[in-house]
Amino acid sequence: MMHDGSYAQWVRQAVAMARARDGDVVSLFESSVPEPRELLRQAVLQTADPEFSRYYVSAFAGGNPFVREMLAAQYGVTHDEVLCTTGATGGLALIYRAMLSPGDHVLVETPGFDLFTCLGEVQGVAVDTFARKGERFSIDVAEVEARLRPETRVVVISNLHNPSGMPVDHADMVALAALAERRGFLLVVDEVYADYTSKAVRPCAAAALSPAVISLSSLTKIYGLGALRCGWIIGARDVVASIRRISESVEFGISTLSHAVAAQVMAQRALFDAHSRGYVERCRPVFDAWFTRLAAEGLVGGVLPDDGCICFPSLPGIADTRAFSRWLIVRSGVLVAPGEYFGAPGRVRIGFCLDRDRLDAGLAALEDGLRHYVGGDAPDEENFPSDGEFRKSLCAQQSADGKSK
Repeated sequence: MMHDGSYAQWVRQAVAMARARDGDVVSLFESSVPEPRELLRQAVLQTADPEFSRYYVSAFAGGNPFVREMLAAQYGVTHDEVLCTTGATGGLALIYRAMLSPGDHVLVETPGFDLFTCLGEVQGVAVDTFARKGERFSIDVAEVEARLRPETRVVVISNLHNPSGMPVDHADMVALAALAERRGFLLVVDEVYADYTSKAVRPCAAAALSPAVISLSSLTKIYGLGALRCGWIIGARDVVASIRRISESVEFGISTLSHAVAAQVMAQRALFDAHSRGYVERCRPVFDAWFTRLAAEGLVGGVLPDDGCICFPSLPGIADTRAFSRWLIVRSGVLVAPGEYFGAPGRVRIGFCLDRDRLDAGLAALEDGLRHYVGGDAPDEENFPSDGEFRKSLCAQQSADGKSK
């Protein structure tokens, strides 16, 4: 990676810095639709009031059975091919713990979500990358094969791609699945954004392509329901059994309450689909018009993905997008995710599904910031806090906030 610290650390620091200033904060780094608070409130009430519903059952042994049943039906698999997890990140951590030993090798995409690498490094395994290329961040299957080692046990990709929102061509997915079978590694496909796209683009879940492929997903990105921490792994029975054994030995179980609410959500999926689809349909034309106009002026570069709620444009003339991001927070309270945290300096990830007034305000401030920054108003490095100073100032602010509570 090309930075100090993780993306998660940056998020905490950036949010604290934004809150420490006067004025509104607009998070253009969010990578999901907003939380459906009223729908969530209703789901909680239906789960627990006036008495607990049938979905409120122990999730200690094997996860919530209703969640497993609905996921099995959704993916067309058996219960033994489903493992419930504490979010998708918890699922990936379990996969790494079950499938990797010191001396093994993991191959992950770049640009990519840094946890793919961080979780491997925590396991004490070697992690290398292969590049997703071009403005559509496509995968060259031949390059993936060339980067394999005899000790490669796991290859990790995302579809839709995080941070760009671009899909993997289905023919490439089929070829990757065949490569995993032929070369004996496990292909893990993070599909947390996958439901934003159509069946024409993604005809099936990755796990349906081969026993050597795992699908990993959750309710977080598609519905904005990170609060429920409901994730899952879909894979071949023997592979899932190996991961389940690790889960049963190192975890005391996922949340009974949150996964009971998740079952309620899944039982009325149409309502939550409408929430997600509605935000994308309202926000995409606004962002598309903004993006097209700024691209024509050369202030942003790249291609807007066809689906979803994120994009990953380049910022011509801005090589250090961490510095730009900090400056923008101080200047306007707008947060965009620096490309450095995905392995691609000079880009930012923008999430554009917000309430209309906040989206308009955030995009206007980002545009104004870009015009001033590339126009010569960027601060001299010697007059602007370094990353270390940035972190120290945030620690001091957080300490002061803690003392005032």
